[in-house]
Amino acid sequence: MQELYPSFLCRFSDPPGGRTLQGSSFADTVHMTQESCTTFCDAGHWVFAGVEFGQECYCGNVTLNGGTNVTFSDCNMPCVGNPAETCGGPSRLDFFWNGKQPPPPPTTLQSFGQWESLGCYSDDVNARTLSVPMGVSGPMTVQLCLDACFTAGYHLGGVEFAVECYCDVSFKNGGAPVTDGRCNMICAGNSTEFCGGPSGLNMYNFTGTITNPPNPNPNPPGGGGGTGSAPAPVTNLPGTFKSAGCFVDNAFGRVLTTQLPDNNALTVESCVNSCAASNFTIAGLEFSVQCFCGNEIVNGGVLAINQNDCNMLCGGNSSEACGAGNRLSVYSSTQDLILLPVPVVQKTNLPGNWQYIGCLAEPGAVRVFPYQLIFHTTNSAETCLSQCSAFGYPAAGMEFGEECWCGDPQNIIDNGGTMAPETDCVIPCSGDLIHLCGGAQRLQLYEWVGTPLSVWHTPAVTGWYEFLIGGLTVPLIATLGINNKVTFLEKFGTGPPNSTGAYELDLSLTHNSNLAWREMHIKSDVFCSGSVILPDKAGRVLNVGGWSLDSTFGVRLYTPTGSPGVNGTTDWEENNQELRLQTLKNNSRYPGSMVMANGSVLVVGGEGGSNGIPIPTLETLPTPAGGSTTVFLDFLLRTDPNNLYPFLMVLPSGGVFIIYYNEARILNENTFATVKTFPIIPGAVTGGGGGRTYPLEGTSVILPQHAPYTDQIEVLICGGSTPGAGLALDNCVSIQPEAANPTWTLERMPFKRVMTCMTALPDGTYMIMNGANQGVAGFGLANSPELTALLYDPSLPVGQRISILNTTIVARLYHSESILLQDGRVLVSGSDPNPDGGPFLEEYRVEVYVPPYLASGQIQPTFQITVTDWSYGQQVTITNVVTHQNAGTRISLLAAVSSTHGNSFGQRTLFPAFTCGGTSCTITAPPNAHIAPPGWYQLFVLDGSTPSFSKWVRIGGDPAGLGNWPQFPDFTHPGV
Repeated sequence: MQELYPSFLCRFSDPPGGRTLQGSSFADTVHMTQESCTTFCDAGHWVFAGVEFGQECYCGNVTLNGGTNVTFSDCNMPCVGNPAETCGGPSRLDFFWNGKQPPPPPTTLQSFGQWESLGCYSDDVNARTLSVPMGVSGPMTVQLCLDACFTAGYHLGGVEFAVECYCDVSFKNGGAPVTDGRCNMICAGNSTEFCGGPSGLNMYNFTGTITNPPNPNPNPPGGGGGTGSAPAPVTNLPGTFKSAGCFVDNAFGRVLTTQLPDNNALTVESCVNSCAASNFTIAGLEFSVQCFCGNEIVNGGVLAINQNDCNMLCGGNSSEACGAGNRLSVYSSTQDLILLPVPVVQKTNLPGNWQYIGCLAEPGAVRVFPYQLIFHTTNSAETCLSQCSAFGYPAAGMEFGEECWCGDPQNIIDNGGTMAPETDCVIPCSGDLIHLCGGAQRLQLYEWVGTPLSVWHTPAVTGWYEFLIGGLTVPLIATLGINNKVTFLEKFGTGPPNSTGAYELDLSLTHNSNLAWREMHIKSDVFCSGSVILPDKAGRVLNVGGWSLDSTFGVRLYTPTGSPGVNGTTDWEENNQELRLQTLKNNSRYPGSMVMANGSVLVVGGEGGSNGIPIPTLETLPTPAGGSTTVFLDFLLRTDPNNLYPFLMVLPSGGVFIIYYNEARILNENTFATVKTFPIIPGAVTGGGGGRTYPLEGTSVILPQHAPYTDQIEVLICGGSTPGAGLALDNCVSIQPEAANPTWTLERMPFKRVMTCMTALPDGTYMIMNGANQGVAGFGLANSPELTALLYDPSLPVGQRISILNTTIVARLYHSESILLQDGRVLVSGSDPNPDGGPFLEEYRVEVYVPPYLASGQIQPTFQITVTDWSYGQQVTITNVVTHQNAGTRISLLAAVSSTHGNSFGQRTLFPAFTCGGTSCTITAPPNAHIAPPGWYQLFVLDGSTPSFSKWVRIGGDPAGLGNWPQFPDFTHPGV
């Protein structure tokens, strides 16, 4: 950006005809940049410059029509000539000032010599008030126009649209004075004067005596006037360009879509060369100095009845014709000129169940609909409506030709949209020039009819939040151990000064906070680490990574002991000199972790400490004989920093499914080479992307697997946000990664949500809770907490799977977690959004959510089990099975989970085969480690949807021998 024009704000700009900057202007659909605009304005001695819609440049010395400052994020459209720069937005200007004092604001020139102002008069392009267009030498001013009219023998003169001059001896076609402010455009050649406006003439009357008779063709020196008959068309043009004739312009709008800057030295050759250089096939010249380009004649453009109408001489060559007032001298490189009719509203052949409603007036700077897309060259009813419905929005509209807006019918009521005359929606679609796409501040409105795109249930029984206990910690990791106690880890060193960094909560003692909490200890800062439950005999919790320095190499282990009501005696074990992540290049903050099918632990990605360099690698633990197992992953380097805490899953057919930022792929489970990649994950409807992993943080789960496990596995992701603006996403997406040609299925949520937590429930449903409506994960980076819980039921049809449950009074933002408890309730903890103070404080309260299946006084089933260590395919009998509702018995297995930053490490839900007789049921364990990776699972018996208390079982043993690892005397070895 050149020093001459420093950017200082994003400013609201009224629609065409009410522009904030009304000096010189031009549009360039290929090469527009901030620099090209400011250079153009500086050459015209303007002090302000503004770029809009990615391709339009406006200049001025004063701001008009109520232009006001708006937020910088509104100016978000990339320049077509340099996508690294922004060039405003719809009705938004990236605004620049050269530091010079602007001249006084423009006024209506009241007199000039013996010419006197008559005020502003109405005009019509099809029936002119003054019938004689007049060329002038140089940029338009009132004085130049009136001099030309006087020389030609006319005592009436008027200026219009900043650059046009008209003369006559009497008023024609009912032209009359108007007071609606339409004469508000600054003269192209004098920023202190108004030169009419759209359909408005600044009118002047000569009060003296004119002796010479009227002459419509005075032919002033230097070109720019007309002749009795038009000069012959120019030949010998570049390529195959030839004259296509004289066309009527602006009867229903411009007939060529791209206008270049006015050029007082314009020639046919220069206009054709400029259009050809931008790959246009048609060039048109008008009013001596104007050049237009396009690939079709649009808006019902037709040949003029009198081909001599194009009789104004080119500003740069008085032997050539450059159109006239509303007449275009057209040249084309193709013999088959495409003439498109006047565009109309598309009411038939619409996608899906869309129906046209009418022309809707926007309320002003506040838009009716919240979501905007810009399609510079492809907007149409098909394009816009298909995009909106694909993201679940049942109301949509097109505006300004290239804008598409999505939302809900309720937005129209809430934001003050009103119906407008159909004649207000007159701009053709940028990608469908025979159909209309709204107007200036006018939406071509459509609504979805018939079967709703989204159905959000509001059940009578929703369950509820309830306070459980006051906390000693603001946890960032929550884990239910196989001792049915909850271990919490928090910041240590960077947290509260009296914290030991680790605590265990005995759920049976929550009535007595003095007894419920057990203090434990860690040696390094686990902030932004990750945990999994190991498949060894003790169900140890493994924690890896950390905040900074040595803690980022941390490998920590905790062996759950004790039982409800009985304190455990073990603590966290860590020795950085003996056991650590493998290389200096693989220390990790925000790592993903997973127990693999072979029983070893996979650790993937992260950063090298606090806001450090990317760690685009993976490794396995234990480190095998022979050294490092680190593998470089180029896709993590490419997508840093939006791929942290990647989602990891073992696939039934083998391989590791990894989700990071807005991408996904399958890795070979032995070599970790890429086996399969997937389409980009849909995010925001606006097309601005959107990510699902930290810091854009959504949550992913594997949907239930049912015996005999032949159905395709399905993965669900809910929530997330967009880079930069932090626009939280309001959708979930799902995919079957092992399908032949998998695609993402999108379902809209009733609320936007980032920093989601999802908890698998024993009945096969999923709680969605916590998070915010705006922002990203991090300290002070989100606001507007989402307090309402949702329930996702994959057994229902797509688009109808979400129910709206109850609300909490506790904001749960950054570092909030949720986990399933033994009794089927969901524990909700944490929130650490502003450790240094702010509107949302560190949250110590611990809550539980009572799901609907426990909310009506249901008596929970009971059962007994003796065999808790299962081999794959083994048949195990449970006894004393008692149900109370006779609602149908089911059995589920939910893998042990550790929750942090929205990532439920280890989550998996299975419904195994079983048979029951009397009070006994025989369960067939899952068949292999790819269906159920080795580890600990909560076993539930369900009576309809009401679960029993769970009992822990281990499936698949400890194939990697983790129970004997690490081989150091200061670590516990529970055995395999």
